[in-house]
Amino acid sequence: MAGHSKFKNIMHRKGAQDAKRAKIFARHAKEIMVAARDGDDPDMNARLRAAIAAAKAQNMPNDKIDRAVRKGSGGGEADAYEEIRYEGYGPGGIAMIVDVLTDNRNRAASDIRATFSKHGGNLGETNSVAFMFDRVGQIQYPTDAASADDMFEAALEAGASDVESSQDRHEITCDPDEMNVVREALEDRFGGPAVAALVWKPKNTVDVDESKAASLFKLLHALDDNDYVQNVSANFDVPEEVMAKLNS
Repeated sequence: MAGHSKFKNIMHRKGAQDAKRAKIFARHAKEIMVAARDGDDPDMNARLRAAIAAAKAQNMPNDKIDRAVRKGSGGGEADAYEEIRYEGYGPGGIAMIVDVLTDNRNRAASDIRATFSKHGGNLGETNSVAFMFDRVGQIQYPTDAASADDMFEAALEAGASDVESSQDRHEITCDPDEMNVVREALEDRFGGPAVAALVWKPKNTVDVDESKAASLFKLLHALDDNDYVQNVSANFDVPEEVMAKLNS
């Protein structure tokens, strides 16, 4: 199992199973609020369009989305949030990027640092691992949304740079500036995606053995449970045989 988006999918499913949907919605609401600081019209605000699309992909109700847009465009609470990117290494030398939205920079830094330390990781300086990732737009559909050939053809026609189809999903990658164009074209043809977001995609992945995988997953789960954390990206890959042992 590769890191990055696959881990996020696991977290979203786990969140629903554990009745954490409200927490997922809260994260999307914060992103919408911050995006709306630059204008409440999605047609004129690309970041807001992307934030709303990501929220809808998680079935966030329209009234909650509209409320977040109003709060953000009106300033106040949205103005208190600061965007911070933390970079570091997890168990096994796995490179990690943690995107945070917080109204308390000192508390967030302390929490993230303590979480890394507790689970065998360590924070690095800004840009210490960012060069190992590409900032991309990512759109995902379940496999039953279309055949691999149809999705490949439609995505490339829409302007995507890459399409990968597996047993459980189609993953479309595009330039960040083109994400809304690509998403809208695919949505017209296949309906709403399961995921539509700007992400950090690792250029290469690192295999994690059984001795490190359990610790790494504990760190990822701990970060995902942190209220300040919006997204976690990591460049790991866990071989199928290791995943089977961990799940046994």
